[in-house]
Order: sequence, then C-alpha cells, then structure tokens
Amino acid sequence: MTGDTAAGTFDGLRAIVTGGSSGIGAAIVRRLRADGARVAVFDVQPVEDSPHSYRVDVADDASVVAAVAEVGDSFGGIDILVNNAGIGAQGTVADNCDEEWHRVFDINVVGTVRVSRAALPWLRKSSAAAIVNTCSIASRAGLPNRALYGATKGALYSLTLQMAADHVREGIRVNGVSPGTAATPWVQRLLDTADDPAAERTALDARQPHGRLVEADEVADAVAYLASPRAASTVGTVIEVDGGMSGLRLRPQE
Repeated sequence: MTGDTAAGTFDGLRAIVTGGSSGIGAAIVRRLRADGARVAVFDVQPVEDSPHSYRVDVADDASVVAAVAEVGDSFGGIDILVNNAGIGAQGTVADNCDEEWHRVFDINVVGTVRVSRAALPWLRKSSAAAIVNTCSIASRAGLPNRALYGATKGALYSLTLQMAADHVREGIRVNGVSPGTAATPWVQRLLDTADDPAAERTALDARQPHGRLVEADEVADAVAYLASPRAASTVGTVIEVDGGMSGLRLRPQE
C-alpha cells in the first residue's frame, strides 16, 4: 500500500514507535501518521517540535512504564506498537567485552521486552492490536564483523515468533520486518569512518541483489502493512525488505 491507496487505513488507531526520531523509525512515524494514526514517538533523543514526542530510554524500565502509561491515558488506549529502537555494534566475538555484549542485548532485545510488557495491558483492550518488531538481515545471514549485532537481531527474530504464539489468542498480532542494509544515519556514520567511503558504499550496494541500499520508506511500507487491520491473518511473519539478499543466489555479473 502506497500513496493515497492507504489513506485512512489507521484512522482512529493509536500507535507507539520506539526509536522514532530518525532513520527507519522516523519513516515509520511519517507513514503511520499519513495513513491516519495518532503516533507517539519514543526516543532517547526526541524531536522537540514533533507532536507526542517522549524522551524514553528502552534500557530503563521506569522510563518505559511511565511513558507507556502516559500515552495510553492521553490517547485513550494503544492499538499498535512498533519496536524499532536499537543500536549497532561492530566486530567479531573477540572484539567486544562482556559489558558491551550486555549493553547491546539490553537495548536491542530486552528493550523490546520492556516496551511490549508495558503496552500489553493496553493492547489487550484493542480490537486492532498489533506489534511489529524491527529485526535485520543480520538475524539470518552471516555478515563480517557483526557478531554482537547479529546475535541480538537473531534473538529478536526468535522473540517475535514466541510473542506471536503467546498473544495471538488474545487478539494481538505480532510480526516483524527484516531490513537489509538501509540508507540510514547509522550506516552513513559507518561509511564516514571507512578508509574509502565511496568504495565501501559501492560494495554495500552490490551486496544486495537489486544493487542499492534499502530506503527507510520501503521498510515503513512493510511495517504499515503488518500493523494494518487489513493484515488480520498475518501473524508470526517476518517480512524481508532486503533487495533479495536473504533468499537470492545470483551468479556474478560478467
């Protein structure tokens, strides 16, 4: 669903998007609002001039519980939760200390647990309840120097399926999206630190079969589908938005 064809899809629905101030999260917020949803944005660095923007650290349970309760009360309920907040990590298993492993897991995996746990009482009251988790191509494909990041996203992929099984009979659909390498500020920062940023960008483009980075708006389109009441029979699904990287095995170009 794109453009005017989706206008009004989320009329009357209330959503929370974590990590919603930039990149993929900001694109999801724009899309849901354009389609009629009332959206609260959770981020450690909220956009000051954005409506319903909350300073929330998903690693701090008190921060999460307070913000979810405030949104639920002010919106009169919560129908949709998009767990998009997360941080990156580089290196092999030898390159990060225990503290860094705990920190990244605490944000990328346990952060999703904290927000979902706080939102569940509100979602159980909704007739159109949906949770969408942002996973990653790194959850199912082995990428160099992504051991820690990939491990967290693999855990989130599995968590998505377990949550779907636990809550489907409560009327709460849980699904996920798995983006490929996307044109986001985090990826740009990685490119900026490369010895040859242009060559690194070319290599990232070529790694995905369609020959370019994924756009944040393309991921937002997939999230909008999964969160929409139109996807009422889509449960326990993780949509891959990766230009074919996870499933295609193309022959090298001559």
